Order: sequence, then structure tokens, then C-alpha cells
Amino acid sequence: MKKILLLLAFNIIILTCFAQSNTIDSLFTILKTAKEDTNKVNTLNSLSDKLWRTSNYEQAKTYADKAFTLSEKLSFKKGKANACNNIGVIYANQGNNTEALKYFFASLKTFQEVGEKLGIANSYGNIGIIYQYKGNYPEALKNYFAALEIKKELGEELAIANSYNNIGIVYFYQGNYPEALKNYFAALKIYEEIDNNSRAKQGMANTYSNIGNIYKNQRNYPEALKNYFAALKIYEQTGDKKGIANTYINIGSIYNNQGNYPEALKNNFAALKIYEEIGNKYGISSYYHNIGIIYKNQGNYSEALKSYFAALKIEKEMGDKEGMALSYNSIGVVYTRENKIMEAKKYLNDALILSTEIGSKEMIKNSYSRLATLDSVQGNWKAAFEHYKLFILYRDSIDNEETKKKTIQASMNYEFEKKEALTKAAQDKKDALATTEMKKQQIIRYAVSGILILVILFTLFLYNRFRLIRKQKNIIELKERETHTQKEIIEEKHKEITDSINYAERIQRSFLATTEMLDKNLKDYFVFFRPKDVVSGDFYWAGELNNGNFAFSCADSTGHGVPGAIMSILNISSLEKSIEEETEPNKILNKTRKIIIERLKKDGSPEGGKDGMDCSLMVINKDRTQLSFAAANNPVFIVRNNELIEFKPDKMPVGKHDKDVESFNLQTTLLQKGDIIYTLTDGFPDQFGGEKGKKYMIKNLKELLIQIAPLSMQEQEQKLNEEFNLWKGKNEQVDDVCIIGLRI
Repeated sequence: MKKILLLLAFNIIILTCFAQSNTIDSLFTILKTAKEDTNKVNTLNSLSDKLWRTSNYEQAKTYADKAFTLSEKLSFKKGKANACNNIGVIYANQGNNTEALKYFFASLKTFQEVGEKLGIANSYGNIGIIYQYKGNYPEALKNYFAALEIKKELGEELAIANSYNNIGIVYFYQGNYPEALKNYFAALKIYEEIDNNSRAKQGMANTYSNIGNIYKNQRNYPEALKNYFAALKIYEQTGDKKGIANTYINIGSIYNNQGNYPEALKNNFAALKIYEEIGNKYGISSYYHNIGIIYKNQGNYSEALKSYFAALKIEKEMGDKEGMALSYNSIGVVYTRENKIMEAKKYLNDALILSTEIGSKEMIKNSYSRLATLDSVQGNWKAAFEHYKLFILYRDSIDNEETKKKTIQASMNYEFEKKEALTKAAQDKKDALATTEMKKQQIIRYAVSGILILVILFTLFLYNRFRLIRKQKNIIELKERETHTQKEIIEEKHKEITDSINYAERIQRSFLATTEMLDKNLKDYFVFFRPKDVVSGDFYWAGELNNGNFAFSCADSTGHGVPGAIMSILNISSLEKSIEEETEPNKILNKTRKIIIERLKKDGSPEGGKDGMDCSLMVINKDRTQLSFAAANNPVFIVRNNELIEFKPDKMPVGKHDKDVESFNLQTTLLQKGDIIYTLTDGFPDQFGGEKGKKYMIKNLKELLIQIAPLSMQEQEQKLNEEFNLWKGKNEQVDDVCIIGLRI
């Protein structure tokens, strides 16, 4: 069931002379008479901070924007940094992580410019929180540790505790429960020492909730509920609505796991009411997910799917990869139970891919378990066995006995240290009395001697282990250096290849028809050009003929990528050579074919190269009243009065072929005002996509051209681009695409 992990401190450092005890009403009063100076900026920022902490996000945003504007006017960088921080927090609470990250980076940059260390640390913490939401754990840890280092340097105890808590959350998602608990208890210890501070109490409540999540994952439900209720009590005391709602979600998840569905629903509905009141999208998605699980457990699969897809929609809007992975998994489970194999496989594979991307061992483990179940339903026992082995591997790495022991030990250490602090004075007195008793001293000496012997033996054992580990470490470091060297070589080669391809692309583009030439001669037109790779076998070309007419061509060279690009340059140079002598389209193609065949005879093959191109070469007279063309495998269409006229091409390429002694046919047609001429390569109709993964087909493309013909040429190009992307979806582009449209 989806859990709420409570990240501490969207850390705001308000640089103001006003005490934190100021109420919202008193800040409004101060604002009424404030002059347009830095004090007013500080008041605006403090007011925004107070408002978003009570979930009044819209009003908080208004005052943060005013603080930002006045800071810019006054060149008050600290005020601007605080305003950016407030705006980032508001966007984050509304689920807009992209905008939140933008403002947190702006805040960091400004704090760095003025050398405000606490502001820098808090900005790192906030950036880490957003990366946490996005499932980018390495970047989250990088920023959390950067924040922690500065906070320790400054001795900011509350801020240090917040960092420990957030670091613990990342370790939790990575399945490293001992490290997570270690950081949670470090945070909790500091919060308890600062007890009288309201934000310390909030931190304490958040940490109790996060500790409860670990116990829940280990199926220790009594301990989980104990921590959740401890958190809920503090949230209710401080009036933290978001914290109360999050805790209701967590408590509901325990009751669901225990099969107590009425209590589970009761807690989830209570959470939803608060989330909707404060506009918390993350919480609303958690509610839908948890309700879906309850419906699934009750066998109501249609309602379960409805809830899961509602959660998934919100998670996609927020870029919440953790939530998306959970929803994909849950949807896959329901489809498996409904025996909808293809749908189940799609969503379970999506869950595994996303879980692997964000590095969550817990979710990877669940994905393999559910894929094994799906394979069993299909009777694919071999695949089921392989997936089950991977499930066991990840399960044991997270939930083995050693991990449980470390979890218990961490809890015991915390409790011990807590009791030790309370009883230290009494224990010192007992130790002083004990030293006066001679017999006990003798026993202690014997005990110490025995322990010393054990310590010596244990030290020798550790020394031998240390030597072995050091030797192994040296071997590993040597391998790592070798691997790093090989990686650098590969990266350098990759860069050289990439630079070469990019250079080839610039060379190829210089051979294509220029925009200036096309604008001058075609006027109202578009060229939809979409190479499969950086360089392309498809190309569009144009040139002015000796008789004053204008020729343009849409062509598909043999191959794509680098070989296709090289071939396209040969084809273009052959066309340009041909128009030096010929002006009729069919004769130009005949001449071009002859040049290509002659040039490719030198390729070293027995028959000479059979490469060339499919091509439509069109010529428009000066008055734009007549179109003459020759077509080699590429069709030519004219849309006139909402009807499409198709001109069939010659079924042979411009290159070596069984019919390469035959002349291309000259086709001529009179043009009317408003006619739209289209010519294209086969890339668009041959693209695989749609729901069934089939080709788009030329028939559908013809219908699309009729539909978009009334639009402007720029709008037509946009519609073709949208249709191609929609049809292709996540499929790979299979070929280069080129379509030319011209309105008379």
C-alpha cells in the first residue's frame, strides 16, 4: 500500500527582524504602514511563510510574488532569495515539481552570490526534496549531504536534524533500513533535546511516521501503529493539516493489511477531505491508490482500476516516479487477476523499468514477484522461475534476518542512550560506592583480565581480517582503475564518432534546398523533414533551370543514417550536373540515373553498385499554371476542391535496375488556383504505431491530406508532425520522412 514519507523542512531562512512568534494578523498590521524598503520585503516573506505553513497556498504565493518584485526593485538579493524559496515551497506543495526546482535553484544561486551559508544549506535541502519526489535518489543524497555539511559547520541543530531525517528517507527507498533508522534516530534525538520548539515538534512527528513506515514494511504492525499514533498526536497539537492527513493514510494502510477494511476506508476518507481542503495533489494520489488496493482486496476490480488510473494521472502530472511505479504495479496485478495477459505484462514491465531507473529495491522486488505470478498464469514456468529467483534475491537483500537484527539493534541503541542520559547521575553514585568494596574490586580485576584476553584474541582476529580485506580492496581498486581507463577510451571514441556525424549533418544540410530559394520560388509551401538519425538518406532539393522554370524534388536515397547521407550527396550532385544540360523532368532523371550508374561502377562489386534513389522531380513554369514531373517510385498528389488526384509513379528507381535503359515518363497537368501539390517518400506511411503496432499506410495518409488541405501550409506541417508523433508513440522511427506541400 502506498505510504506517505514525510520529508522535513522545505527550509526557509527568513532574514527579518520580526520574531517567529508574530501572528499572521500582526504581520498584516505591520504591512499596512510599511515603507517600500527591505523591512517590507522581510515582512512579506514572513507572511508568505506563515500562510503556506497553514496550507493557504494561493495567498502565500501572492505575498511571495510581491516580495520578489520589491526585492528586484531594491536590488535586495537576500529578500529575493527568500521569495524564491517561498515560491518554490508553494509549487512543491501543489505538486508542480518542475517550477519548484526552478525557484529553488534561483534561490541557491542568489544565496551563493551574497555568501549566506544557512540559505545555501537550506536551498540544497529543498532541491534534494524535489529530486526525492522525482525518484532521483543519487541527486537527492548529493544535495542532502551538501546541506548537512554546511549545517554542521554552522551548528544549526534543528536544520541538522532535518537533514538526517531526509537522508533516512532516501535510504528507506533504497531498501537500506538499518541506515534509514540510524539517521531517523539521530534526528529524533536532536528534536527531543530542542523539545520546546514548534518546528522541532513537527520534525519529531515526521520522524515517528517515517520510523513507522520501516516497521510496516517489516510487517511489525503493532510497532508501526505505535509510531503513527505518536505522530498523529503531535500533528493534532500543532494543527498541521498535511501531517494529520498523511498519518491517516499510513494508519489506513495498516488496517488494510490486517483486513480491517471499514477502518482502512474511514482513515483514507478522512485524509482525502483534508487533502482536497489544502489542495495537496500528492496526498490525493495516495488516497486513490490506497482506495484501489482496498477495492482490489475486496474483489471489486473495476473500481480498483478506476482508482489506480486516477492516482496515475495525478502522479504523471507531478512527475512522481515512485508513485507511477507503484500504480503501474497495482494495475498489472488487477489485470493479472482478470486474466488480461497483454495489459498486465505491459504495466508490470513499465513498473520494473521505472523502479530500476529510480533504484528502489522494494519496488523492484515487488515487480519481479508480480511478473512471476503473471508467468505462472500463462503457464510459462521457465520465465516464472527466473522472475521468482530475482524476487527472492531482492527480498533477501532487504528483509533478511541480518537486516531485522540491525533494525532491532538500532532501536535498542536509541532507547539505551535515552535511558542512559536519564540515569547517568544515579549510576555514577553507584559506581563510586562500588569502588569502596574490596571483594568486588578483586572480582572486577579478574573480569577485566578475562575481558582483556578476549579483546586481545578478538583484536588479532580483526587484524587478520583487516589484512585480507585490504588485499581484496587493492585488487578491487586496480580493477576499478582499469575499468575507468577503458570507460574514458570508449567515451572519447564515442565523442569522436558523434562529432563526425554532426559534421556530416552540416555538410549534408549544405546540399539541401535553401529556405531563401524555396521562399522565392514556391512561396506558400511547407517541407516536413524528419530524419531517422542525425543524418538522412531522404532529402529535398531545388534548382532553377536554364529555361527559367523552377524544379524541386523529394527523394529517398538507398539506406539511411551515414550511408544514406553519403548516397544523398551523390544523388544531389548528379541532379545538379543533369540540369546543366536538360530542362524536362524525365530527361533530367534519365541523365541523373546514367551519372549515378557510371559513378557506382567503381565500388568494387562484380556488377557495379545498385544503389540510387526513389525520387519525384517536379517542374513549375514561370506563370505557375502548369506542372510537369517524372516520378521514380514516389507518388504525386494534387488536392483540388476537397478531392485527391493521384499520379502514379514509374515502378523503377533512379539507379541500376532491370529497366534502367527505359526512359522515365513525362507527366504534365494544368494547375488551378488553390490546388495543393504533395509529394513524399515512404517513411510516413511505413511507420509502425497505433494501438496494434501496424503501419500507418498510404490510404490513411491520403485521407489526412484531404482533411488538412483547407489549413494554412504552416498548420498543415504542424498537423503532420502531431499525427506522426501520435501514431509512432513509444515505437522507434523506422525510416527517414520527407513530405513537400505547395499551394498554387
